[in-house]
Amino acid sequence: MAATGTASASPLTRRGVQLILFALAMGGFAIGTSEFVVMGLMPDIARGLAVSEPQVGHVISAYALGVVIGAPLLAILGARMRRRPLLLALMAFYALGNIASALSPNYHAMLLFRFIAGLPHGAYFGVAALVAASISPPEQRGVAVSRVLLGLAIALLIGNPLATWLGQTFEWRYAFVLVAMIAMLTVVLVARTLPPDPNEPRQDPIRELRDFNRTPVWLAMGIGAIGFAGMFCVFSYLAPTMIHVTGVPESWTPFGLVAFGVGGIIGNLAGGWLFDRFQFRAAAIVLVWSALLLAAFPFAAHSMWTILPAVVAVGTMGALAPVLQAHLMDVAGGAQTLAAASNHSAFNAANALGPWLGGMAITAGYGWTSTGYVGAATAIGGLLIYAWAVRDARRLRIAEEAC
Repeated sequence: MAATGTASASPLTRRGVQLILFALAMGGFAIGTSEFVVMGLMPDIARGLAVSEPQVGHVISAYALGVVIGAPLLAILGARMRRRPLLLALMAFYALGNIASALSPNYHAMLLFRFIAGLPHGAYFGVAALVAASISPPEQRGVAVSRVLLGLAIALLIGNPLATWLGQTFEWRYAFVLVAMIAMLTVVLVARTLPPDPNEPRQDPIRELRDFNRTPVWLAMGIGAIGFAGMFCVFSYLAPTMIHVTGVPESWTPFGLVAFGVGGIIGNLAGGWLFDRFQFRAAAIVLVWSALLLAAFPFAAHSMWTILPAVVAVGTMGALAPVLQAHLMDVAGGAQTLAAASNHSAFNAANALGPWLGGMAITAGYGWTSTGYVGAATAIGGLLIYAWAVRDARRLRIAEEAC
């Protein structure tokens, strides 16, 4: 059975589409493994570079800063390139950034190389999502996008523990070598499975910038930056919450990380399914669900029997990622590449905002479980931005009908 959208001049078979989605998801797996591995190897990297663990935390921030800056920058610079060679270049760049990280001679070099490694993160996901949507039937765009982002979720469950084990067993540098190898495997798979499309229209960087600077695009990213922050707020302080509130030994905290990874996979698949059935309204469904479960998290944190299911539920908030990624394709107009890539800048802003707000609440004396209430508040904030976006869309529709 041929797909209705194609990435080449000839129709793709169902098997061909699935192979392409697998190849694109492999890139997401590499990115997810690299993004979170520093958290698991923080003591090892601190010893290896002769710095403190809080200083290693700045390495994580350097990567996030690279994502925020690199997503729109590389999307603009690569706007005139066809998607296939752009994907190959971005993933090859990612492999080199991780090889450089593995070879870092000192702390400051590590900061620089992690920043460089983060640059192609958002642009890769943005272009991969556009390719996934273009080779899939219109009514299955959400599921196709979620398949690409599934690699990121599986990295939490498999890639990050594997890289952490490798780094602890041998040396932390080998974890980044592993990521580089996965990234190069992605280059090979994408080159073999994704055929060139001679009919693909070239993008105009000036039009991308013009269409990007529109209210619907900024509101969609605002939903991600604010509404998604609650998930990172709880996840960032999950280990101390389990130790100090749940009362389990430190050796039990990996079970919490696995539970979060399981929830991320469920949420990713659910997000694509929800968007295909409810379109943008799926964002409201996910945000309401997020506010309720985050508000309930403080009550569930006191028992191992309840915190693990609660952490799985928190992980399902990842459903918001494919929903917003697919929605941006509908509202971005001529800024498809820039908007799709910048969506990941918004999520990394949430990754910075959530832990910061949670840390303020904990420092103020409200306890480890206050992250749930803070997260619920950010989900409600995302709902308010969603209401603003719906109202703005209605206003634009009325204005168009009046013309």
